[in-house]
Amino acid sequence: MEMNQDTLEKMLGMNLKGMYYAFKTSLETHRTESMTTDQFVSWLVSSEWDDRRNRAVERAIRQASFRYKATIEEIDFSVERGLDKNLTQRLADLTFVRERKDMFITGSAGTGKSYLATAFGFQACQKGYKVLYANTSRLMGMLKVAKAKGTILQELKKIERLDMLILDDFGIQPFDSQGRMNLMDIIEDRHGKKSTVITSQVPVRDWYDVIGEKTIADAVLDRIVHQAIRIELFGESLRKCKSKKESLYL
Repeated sequence: MEMNQDTLEKMLGMNLKGMYYAFKTSLETHRTESMTTDQFVSWLVSSEWDDRRNRAVERAIRQASFRYKATIEEIDFSVERGLDKNLTQRLADLTFVRERKDMFITGSAGTGKSYLATAFGFQACQKGYKVLYANTSRLMGMLKVAKAKGTILQELKKIERLDMLILDDFGIQPFDSQGRMNLMDIIEDRHGKKSTVITSQVPVRDWYDVIGEKTIADAVLDRIVHQAIRIELFGESLRKCKSKKESLYL
């Protein structure tokens, strides 16, 4: 008994939490008595492996700063809004991330752009990718503060290393001169190296006006427009549809 307790303490000391809980459970339930030594060791190692992976996924999701949880499985395809189920499920295998391609999700307010982008982001976290969800205007504001503090290069380097960057609500506010330069730096650093997912109520053809300053707009859009995967959603706001359905039961 003392030997087992000593073993448990050593497991915790080495931060082998998955192995610790598995071994502790085996002592309490005697569920492993029928296992061979090889099977028991394999079970302990698998328990540690699974625990580390689960904690890594939880950490990735937390660091991604999503506004809410969204999954591919919970996407509503019953509403007619131009969202193809087969295409969505193919994209969910994240080949576009491995191929370092960008994605644009456009459509009017409430059609599910942010949810869809977030669902791809959650999927990426579960596959071990580093993701950041950011409201575009707030990100530009944060970078403006970083510029004033002298930490802009460090922040841009963090963004460059992300496997997937989600820029939500792109174009809600026009870019000022500093925002344009920051956007240019982000796109330049990530182009052909990492995936950027952009959601916007503004059609892609009007992004030139949103970015402003033709030279920079040309430089930014020339890098991302031609090879990007495009999903265009349409129809009535899903929030309005939900409200109408709920009102039927009042």
